Amino acid sequence: MQTINLKQIQQPLRRQYLTSPDTAQVVDQAYTCGIDAADPFHFTVKPMPDSEVEIPVGVHHAVGGLHDAPTPGDILCAALAACQDSSIRMVANLLNIELEHLEVNVTGNVDVRGTLAVDANVPVGFQSMRCEVNLRVKAGTSAKLLDKLEQAVQQCCVVQQTLQNPPKIKTRFMVE
Repeated sequence: MQTINLKQIQQPLRRQYLTSPDTAQVVDQAYTCGIDAADPFHFTVKPMPDSEVEIPVGVHHAVGGLHDAPTPGDILCAALAACQDSSIRMVANLLNIELEHLEVNVTGNVDVRGTLAVDANVPVGFQSMRCEVNLRVKAGTSAKLLDKLEQAVQQCCVVQQTLQNPPKIKTRFMVE
């Protein structure tokens, strides 16, 4: 594999963002599309405009769906796992930590009684999430450096920080 010098790649970006903070603003998007709007169990989501990638989405069996495709909750867990993984890879590169193995497992727990309005005291949403990082690094990597990796990743993982400090979400319905 070719060695990637992330510091060299990011250095001009860091300078640019220091002198022109407005250029650091990024907009991510996703949108759903379905073949049959009357099908309550299936649709697809495109994770970015003009993407050729469409992710099939299903509904969890716990709320009456077939769970024959990833559910929105599965995709949320996948987003956290992907962000943790990429953050670890990038920070390890910046710290010159050689990763030999990396796997991130995310688990989320939901009590669907809130979603189904069975119990008004049960909140709608994940009640807990766990992120387990399994990694192996080159022998001789110092514990101090690994602590630095963990702290930096916890700070820079966008999805984790968003889940821990959620933004306000505005939803607008436009009925034709």
